[in-house]
Amino acid sequence: MSRFLGRKLNRMLRIRTMATAPDSDLEGEVIRSFLSLDTLDPNIFRAPKENLWHPHRSRFVFGGQVVGQALVAACSTVSPDHHVHSLHCYFLRGGNSNWPILYHVDRTRDGETYASRSVKATQDGKAIFTMQSSFKTDETQVYHYQMEMPKVKGPEEYLDANEILKMRLKEEGSHIQKDLEHFLAEELRILTRPTDPQLFFKQKVGEPKRLFWMKTDGTIGDDNKIHQCVAAYMSDFSLLGTSLQPGGPNFETKFMTSLDHTIWFHNPFRVDEWMLYESFSPHAGSGKALCLGRVWKQDGTLAMSVAQEGVVRNTPLSKM
Repeated sequence: MSRFLGRKLNRMLRIRTMATAPDSDLEGEVIRSFLSLDTLDPNIFRAPKENLWHPHRSRFVFGGQVVGQALVAACSTVSPDHHVHSLHCYFLRGGNSNWPILYHVDRTRDGETYASRSVKATQDGKAIFTMQSSFKTDETQVYHYQMEMPKVKGPEEYLDANEILKMRLKEEGSHIQKDLEHFLAEELRILTRPTDPQLFFKQKVGEPKRLFWMKTDGTIGDDNKIHQCVAAYMSDFSLLGTSLQPGGPNFETKFMTSLDHTIWFHNPFRVDEWMLYESFSPHAGSGKALCLGRVWKQDGTLAMSVAQEGVVRNTPLSKM
């Protein structure tokens, strides 16, 4: 096993050497399914192609999975006391689910308070993704503040996205049946409860703002690093879709993919507890859209801030 974080983190993150059988003490399926890596070298990790998720109607591997796996690789090379506080990513090429992904970690700096890591992901010898990440030890500081969480009903007041889609499947008939069946068959292992389902699923036109509750479908362990890695994976889910809401059902999305992705981690959290994902898009044009997000714990604590720019190419379905 990798020696960097000790047996506990390796067991929980399922980073395993080629000759070592993996442990199976994690209750939640998220890590096993999407974030597990093989250790090929102290600084090189591999995501088997069998674990890569290629969403329906997408050309590439899900970007959030690549971010989460890159963070798993980086976390395995820092001390147990260092936790990620920010990461900045660029998607250079689309990931191919027919090939494994290799993650190369550069241990840029190790300090007492801060540590820095650079990660490059490659497929078939070509770079597909880069990430700069910064880690920090805990620090007590009297001076602090944050914005207020949006006022919204609790998650128990809303339906799961899958339940909403099942209802649509019964109501709307065969013209959307194939897409809905594909979506429902995908094992996201993330529960989402949008506060405005019609806007979320492009059934109506609205402002480029959205709110939805999210959590993992399963219990994760108590290690903060694990929750951060899973949150990195979850942070990419539907963020860029916020930019589609002003067009709603009047536009068809021909192509959409992430260009970059940034996360700032503010306070500890658990991804197996409900959190509110608030997102908005201040600008779209020239085939690109910028989306910003904040993730809130249910008690109103700001857990993360997120920023992403992506390619968005929409075509009007009729004359506007």
